[in-house]
Amino acid sequence: MSAKPWPEGTGCRILQEVDSTNAEARRLAPTLSGPEWILAHRQTTGRGRRGRPWANPVGNFTATLVMQPGETPDKVALRSFVASLALFDAFVAATGRVALFALKWPNDVLLNGGKVAGILLESAGAGGTLSHFCIGIGVNLVAAPSRSDVDESAITPVDLQSETGARVTPEEFLDLLAPAFADWEAQFSTYGFAPIRQAWLNRAAKIGEVITARTGKESVVGTFETIDDTGALVLKTASGRRVISAAEVFF
Repeated sequence: MSAKPWPEGTGCRILQEVDSTNAEARRLAPTLSGPEWILAHRQTTGRGRRGRPWANPVGNFTATLVMQPGETPDKVALRSFVASLALFDAFVAATGRVALFALKWPNDVLLNGGKVAGILLESAGAGGTLSHFCIGIGVNLVAAPSRSDVDESAITPVDLQSETGARVTPEEFLDLLAPAFADWEAQFSTYGFAPIRQAWLNRAAKIGEVITARTGKESVVGTFETIDDTGALVLKTASGRRVISAAEVFF
């Protein structure tokens, strides 16, 4: 396991304890002149998607990248795919094994079919432009929540050490993740979403298979065809093609 050099111009803070790395990122954002990673060994009020609590045993990875993109919210949100690709690369660098990992729409990473990592996006701004943007990332490096602690229809959580034997500290994982993110961010900034979209599709789970997308108002069952140029999920259903911009996916 060898890491690339730390990305130039990107800061790093390592904390023993914090309420949440996303909350700390929001507090720090007005004082920062560039992107910064915030890593915490312990969170006291960590959250996942839809406000759910995020378990964070000691040894797992919890970090947030805070950025000042100065872009419209729809473009900024596409960085969830940038972060997913960076996570994929970091896992491959940590284990030397590509085939074990896959990306789950919209922002999870799977290991042997189980959820090993998740991403939470938060932003703030006014007038159609964001002042700062937080990418919160949680990785089960050494422990995963028990099956009884997650929704019965959710994908089973797994951890990296149990599934692969790889022992990686949070600091070591950040040293893999930060350069990987910088590389994909450079592609996104230079060439736009198209190469990010194709790279993500090349690593995506369940393409061509039947999945269920729950939007909060309905459950849509269909064949996962692709994602479009806005990052939306495209399903082929019995009633025609459906484009879904926000949902939770189950399979």
